[in-house]
Parts: sequence; structure tokens; C-alpha cells
Amino acid sequence: MSLFGTNGVRGIANEELTAEMALDLGRVIATLKPGKIAVACDTRLSSQMFKCAVLSGIMSAGSTAIDLGVAPTPALQFYSKNNKIAGVIVTASHNPREYNGIKFVQENGAEFFREMDEESERVYMSKTFRRAKWSEVGSLLRDDCIEPYISAIVDSVTLERKYRVVVDCGNGAGCFTTPEILKRLDCEVYGINCNPDGRFPAREPEPVDRSLTLLKKAVVDFNADLGVAHDGDADRAVFVNEKGEFVSEDAMLALMAKHYVEKNGGGVVVTPVSSSRCVEDAVKSAGGKVVYTAVGSPVVAKVMIEKKAVFGGEGNGGLIFPEHLLARDGGMSVAKVLQLIDESGKKLSELISEIPRYYMIKGKIECKEREKVLKELRRNFPEANHVDGARIDFEDGWLLIRPSGTEPIARIYAEGKTRERAEELYSEGLKALKQILGG
Repeated sequence: MSLFGTNGVRGIANEELTAEMALDLGRVIATLKPGKIAVACDTRLSSQMFKCAVLSGIMSAGSTAIDLGVAPTPALQFYSKNNKIAGVIVTASHNPREYNGIKFVQENGAEFFREMDEESERVYMSKTFRRAKWSEVGSLLRDDCIEPYISAIVDSVTLERKYRVVVDCGNGAGCFTTPEILKRLDCEVYGINCNPDGRFPAREPEPVDRSLTLLKKAVVDFNADLGVAHDGDADRAVFVNEKGEFVSEDAMLALMAKHYVEKNGGGVVVTPVSSSRCVEDAVKSAGGKVVYTAVGSPVVAKVMIEKKAVFGGEGNGGLIFPEHLLARDGGMSVAKVLQLIDESGKKLSELISEIPRYYMIKGKIECKEREKVLKELRRNFPEANHVDGARIDFEDGWLLIRPSGTEPIARIYAEGKTRERAEELYSEGLKALKQILGG
């Protein structure tokens, strides 16, 4: 596909993604999913523009458009699931400030699966969407998805004691939900960047270790039990322990996966090929099984349905709690991590210390020739797992080279039992990728 990537349609606002495209994408989903369709957006400067265009497209195809305003992606998805209607979220999630995106949501709250995106692209490219007569255009309604989402999370978690939490919403859509979730759980909340601002003045939308210096310091200064940070649309959450130390996203995925397997007396956990071996180690130790997929939360969600998985997620802070929603949910992640701390009686640093340790290095370089890279990877590494790029496994580590489906970059993942081995594998991967791009 040339339009839809791993998570919907994305591009630089008003350059690669335009209001005209958003209008037609609204027509597309209304053609494929006639009836009521809910639409929400993140805090990016261009999001209101694109949301209005999508709403207009939906109405022009004769469907009823429901404007949910600014909201986290999982709040829109929870609304779709509760009301059994399709949805659209305008967001570029963790991508840089200048980007935006449009993602379609099914009636069960899950993102569109790959084959659904392919059908959407076919309708978009052929312009075979419905155009309603003047007397049959759809109407515009407004509703709230924030309160039902917050209430559902709060009602699903019980804490025996009061916790002190520092939350960095990164000026994104999580500003409207996570602080309130924590307050209703009777937490003492300290907020950083909890005012919505589409310029993202404090840090990039992606919450990574190097950009969370203020959060780590605040956790120590306020003697907090936990620190949490969101990406732009709050479908992901990353954590800082009570010592002010950044917690590896893979270790957090492994910890929560192990907990869910233990709670269910076994079961399947679904995660992409980019996830650390610590996840499989933790799941197996609890009596569970890991099923690997291509990178992308829609793929993970689809396989979770097929395998009746007890848990799933990605090693980027995207955790999926199937009893709540078949989608990544940053707000629920915060609540469930607090519940795990509460039930165990241990600090987060103590819980994480029980997870097997590996050393992973992630990097990326510019790559505008995705298909060429995939072809050359298959030719150069025939023995690799090619479910998504090329994953080459070794006894003491693994290497994954994967062109992104949402940005003009290629990602390199290298993991080893020692830091030196991870660095060695990363260097080999970077060298191989540069040779492909330079050839």
C-alpha cells in the first residue's frame, strides 16, 4: 500500500497529508461503515483542521458524524466499542510535531486490520465513495468520550493505599484524562506538561529516556512512588521508578505479561518480533506462551483475538488489556501498574529487578526506499525471520532491521546478553543497512 502505513495514514501536515485527503478519508470510512461514526483528535496544531475535514467527508457520504473533540486515542476507541460504531482518530501519536495522521477504528474498538486498510486504500484511490444527495447528507452530533473512559478505568482498579505519582502528559491528549484518573484513584498527583499545546514546547511527543530528565528529577524531589509519561495521543505510557530511573519499555511489558499469565493460570501473550527476549523468558516462567507478530498494534490486536490471548503489547510502552480494550491504552497502563504495585507490596524497582535483563540498542536512519530495503534484506539474510523486515537470531542475541511503515526511516534493533554484544550486533546491522541504501 502507498497510503496506509502501520498505523493509518501519516505525513507532514499540509504537505504530505492535506485537508483534501482528510475529506476523502472521511468519505471512505462512511462508505465502508455507513451509520454513525465518531471522530476525535489530539492536540496538534493541525488536528482541528483535519478533524473538521473528516467530519465533512463523513456527512457528505450520508452518514452521521459525532464530534468528540480532543481526546486520547484509547478514549475514542473505548467510545466506539461501547456504542458499537466505527471511529476515526486524527493523530500522529509519537511522531514529530510537524506530522499528523488519520486512523480508522472498528466497532469493537480495535484499529482497522491490514486487509481493512487495503480496502480503504482501494476506495480512496478509485474515488468510489458514496456522495449523498442534497437531501440525504448526514448530520453532525457532539458527545463526550472522556468521562466514560475515565470512569471505566477507575472502576476496574482498587488500591489499598494512597500513592504519590508524577505524570508528564507531554502537552498531549493525556492532559484530559490521566491526571483525573489518578486523582479519582486517590493518588497525590504532580503534573508536568499537563497543559494541552500542539507545539509540544517541552519535549517531542515520543516519551524516551533522554527527554524525561524533568520527570525523573521530580519523582526523586517529591519522593514519589511512580513517574509516568505519555506520547501525543496517550495510547502509550512509559514509567520511571521510585528511584527516578527510567524503566525499559520491554521490561515493563514483560512484567505486566507475566502478571497476566499468572493471574489467568497460563495463556498466550502476543507481541511483535521487535520485543525483547525478556518478555518470552518472563511469560514462560509463569507458564505461558508467546506468539510473535509483525510490528504494529493492529496486528497484535488481531492475533490476540485469534489466539484468545490474555495479554499483549509492544516494547514501546503500548500495553493491551483485552478485558478492557483491544488497543494500546496509556491511561489503563498507569492504573494497572499501580494496582500491581499495590497487590505485590513491592516497589516498582523491586518488581522490575525480577525480570531477566538483556541489553538492547535501538536506532534509526533515513530511508525513503522501503520496498528496496525489504527486497535486499530477503536476499542478504535468507535465514532470517521476515515477518517484518529481517530478524536474525543468534544464541546470545538478535538483530532486527525494519523499514518503518509510518515514517521515511528504517529502524535497527539489536539485543544481547551483554552490552558489548548488543553494540556489536547493532554495528553489523547499521553497516548492512547502509550498504543496501548506498547500493
